[in-house]
Amino acid sequence: MNFELTEDQQAFVDTAKAFADKELAPYAAQWDEESHFPIEVFKKAGEMGFMGMYTPEDAGGFGMSRLDAALIFEQLAGGCTATTAMMTIHNMVSWMIGSFGQPEVVEQWVPELVTGE
Repeated sequence: MNFELTEDQQAFVDTAKAFADKELAPYAAQWDEESHFPIEVFKKAGEMGFMGMYTPEDAGGFGMSRLDAALIFEQLAGGCTATTAMMTIHNMVSWMIGSFGQPEVVEQWVPELVTGE
């Protein structure tokens, strides 16, 4: 069995690591000290696709596997564990609504959820 990352998975890891190094790590201690919830980072993460990773594509997400999402979360957590924990919850919510919500609920909520707005 081959456990090496695919090219796509490596690209996900590299992109997430760069985002974590630039947008999370430099501010993580300050956010924790000030009990700050960095909503502005959620919008940036949404632009990168990190807020709807396994949300179904037909609902506006990327429809990624949980493994691919876990690889991304692992890198993001290296920058700020607390913020990444909130992103994982956010992804679960957008996935649940996108997968099981009534069409009008999906239409109303999922577009902004997957963009981090």
